[in-house]
Amino acid sequence: MNDRRYEETISLQGHIIDSLILPRVFDAIMDLGGDFVVEEIRVGTSKDEASYARLKVSIDDEERLSRIITSLQELGAELVHAGDVRTLAAPRDGVLPDGFYSTTNLPTQVRLSGTWLDVSDTEMDLVIVVDREAGTARSLPMAEVRAGAQIVVGHDGIRVIPLQRERQREEFSFMQSAVSSERSKKLAIAAVAREMRETKANGERIVFVVGPAVIHSGAGEYLAAMVRAGFVQALLGGNAIATHDVEIALYGTSLGLSLNSGRPVEGGHQNHMRAINAIRRAGSLRAAVEQGVLKRGLMYDCIRGGVDMVLAGSIRDDGPMPDVITDVIEAQKAMRRALRGAGLVVMVSTMLHSIAVGNLLPATVRVAAVDINPAVVTKLADRGSHQAVGIVTDAELFLRELCDELGLSYAEACG
Repeated sequence: MNDRRYEETISLQGHIIDSLILPRVFDAIMDLGGDFVVEEIRVGTSKDEASYARLKVSIDDEERLSRIITSLQELGAELVHAGDVRTLAAPRDGVLPDGFYSTTNLPTQVRLSGTWLDVSDTEMDLVIVVDREAGTARSLPMAEVRAGAQIVVGHDGIRVIPLQRERQREEFSFMQSAVSSERSKKLAIAAVAREMRETKANGERIVFVVGPAVIHSGAGEYLAAMVRAGFVQALLGGNAIATHDVEIALYGTSLGLSLNSGRPVEGGHQNHMRAINAIRRAGSLRAAVEQGVLKRGLMYDCIRGGVDMVLAGSIRDDGPMPDVITDVIEAQKAMRRALRGAGLVVMVSTMLHSIAVGNLLPATVRVAAVDINPAVVTKLADRGSHQAVGIVTDAELFLRELCDELGLSYAEACG
């Protein structure tokens, strides 16, 4: 029987009571088999006064204590007796030293020479690379790590700053704790519209992540109206969103169905391939616009409006369009570039792209996730995108109502 106890003392500071961080810390310790003693607690008595707690955490296994501390750091806990951050050199390109620290999407700091430094490019499931001479720290994907880079290891000298309850802008976050098809769509869409106006006024970028249902449902015209009104700075999607938008622009069909009548068109099943071929013949979507081949549609308006478009490919793509990035690592890099400076990301009817983009975002970026399937929105939160607000509805209704809330008329939506 092992009678030895391994201990660490942690501290928490901020709105840890009304943000429910403190009870989550208690749960995390007990769920992982540990014990704790509250050595000190001070409760803030006003909305501007922070609370403070110091706990001694103990368990009979050193490795399990390490797992507990990792979980607690993700909730904002600091090691009371920790020193500077520790680093080890990467043994070779794309390989990490043992004990490397894996990041969350929350704001993070490391301590160098007694000074806390912000870690730049915050994102989940990356590592922290420290440049001691320059006095900088940044998050980096494993594949981009180079031999000799100083990688943060262990738990010392790391501070994670959790998202805490906001007392303003509650109209946007009121649905954040649950996803339900019974919640008010109108109120939720109005909140997204207000957030879009505020984000635009602040000079931050609004990014839409969209699936082909936006086109199939006839909602492409509403998103195009938002592009023309300056509410979209980046559009992320796949081969299908471009292909079916071009198919409508050139042939008036989507997946071979007339968008006006909803009925199959003779030979229409070939139209998406004809659309791809037309753009490949032109050389690119931009070239097709410049040559007068493509004269309308969402892709047309994005190109004319200077919207950054990232189309990431998949194994099942037809064609694909010449603009589609088929190297997944290069697609990741392009998506990260497009997301820089984003204040709001709106995800509409695309599970895989929504989860992928969610994994690339810091927790400080607001997210509205829209899908007819509540499981898609739930998966985002399950994968760590806790800041996502879920709206369970179809793409056409959401984008049509969003246009209306933004004051864009039907004539503007139809170009």
